[in-house]
Amino acid sequence: MSLCAAPEPVLAGLYRCSLGSGGQPVKWGVTSNIAKNSSGSHSTRILLCFASVYLFWGATYLAMRVGVEVLPPFVLASTRFLISGPLMLLYCVLRGISIRPTRREWGLLAAIGVLMLGIGNTSIIWVEQYLPIGLEALLVAAVPLYAAVIEFFLPHGEGLSKRGWTGIGIGLAGLLLLVWPGFREGLHGNHVHLIAAVVSLIATFCWTSGSVLSRHAKLKMSAIAASGWQMVFAGVLNFVIMVNTGGYHGSHWGMKAWLSIVYLVVFGSIVGYTAYLYLLDNVAVAKVATYAYINPMIAVLLGALFLNERLARVEYVGMAAILIAVFLVTSSKMSSGRPAAEVELEPVEQS
Repeated sequence: MSLCAAPEPVLAGLYRCSLGSGGQPVKWGVTSNIAKNSSGSHSTRILLCFASVYLFWGATYLAMRVGVEVLPPFVLASTRFLISGPLMLLYCVLRGISIRPTRREWGLLAAIGVLMLGIGNTSIIWVEQYLPIGLEALLVAAVPLYAAVIEFFLPHGEGLSKRGWTGIGIGLAGLLLLVWPGFREGLHGNHVHLIAAVVSLIATFCWTSGSVLSRHAKLKMSAIAASGWQMVFAGVLNFVIMVNTGGYHGSHWGMKAWLSIVYLVVFGSIVGYTAYLYLLDNVAVAKVATYAYINPMIAVLLGALFLNERLARVEYVGMAAILIAVFLVTSSKMSSGRPAAEVELEPVEQS
C-alpha cells in the first residue's frame, strides 16, 4: 500500500508524552522541535500524494493504451479489477476494517461498480483503441461538468452560481471542439472516431452518474472497502461478458500485458487511490480538485512523448476550453454556499 494511506495521530501522542506527573507540560522546547519535524514530514507526505495523483493517474491512460494493444478490453478490465478489488479488501481485513456490506449496500455497491467501472472504465479502455490518449483524457475531464448538471436536475440537488454555469457553457463548447474532427471525418465516410468519441461521452456520463449515486448513497463502510467491492462487481461483469462473447480471443500475455496490468493495479488503483483519500482528509477539497485538469495535461504530454500523438489545432482550443471550464466549475459555489468541488469530488478510483 502507499505510504500516503498512513494516519497522522503523531502530534496528539507527543503532547501526552510531554506531560509531567503533575499534569503540567514539561520540556516544551523538545516537544516543539519534534512537532516541527512532524509537520515537515506531513507536508512532504502531502506533496508526495499530490505527485502520485497527478502523475500516476495521468499515466493510466498510457498504461491502458499499452495494455489494449495486446489484450482485448474485457480481458484487460476484468483482470485488473479482479486483482485490485480483492487486494483492497484484503488490506481492509488486515487493518481490521469491516468489509461486510448491509443488504441495502450490496445493491448500491453493485450499481455504482457497474456504472463507474463496469461500463465507464471499460468503455474508456475500448475507446483507446481508436482515439489518442490525450483526446480521451480531455473528454473524461468533463466529469465535473456532468456532475454539476446532474446535481442540478436531482429532486434535492443544488444549483450552481453564475461562475459555475459560465464554466458549463465553456465546457460544452470545448467538448464540441474536441469531437469536431471526428464529426468532420464522419461526413466523409469514416465514422470510427466519431463513434469512439460518442462512446467516450456516454462512458463519462455513466462514470459521473455512479459518482453522484455514491455521494447520495451515504454508505457506512469505509471508502477503501466500498471501492474494493465495486471493483469486484465490475470485474465479474467484465468476466461474464468476456466469456459469453468470446472476448478473450486475441490475447497476448507477454511483457506489455503484465506491465500494463501491474501498473494499473499498483499505481492506478492502490497507490493513486490511497493518496487521493489521504488528500481528501488533509487538504482543502478545492485543491484536491486540481487533479481534474492536471491529469489530462499529463496524458496529452505522455501521448506526445511515447506515442507521437498530435492534436489538431481545434482540439487544442477545445483542451483549453475544457480546462478553463473545469476550473470555473470546481472553484465555484453551489446555491447552498458550499464549494462545488465538495459536491463533485468523491473518493472514487480514477480511470
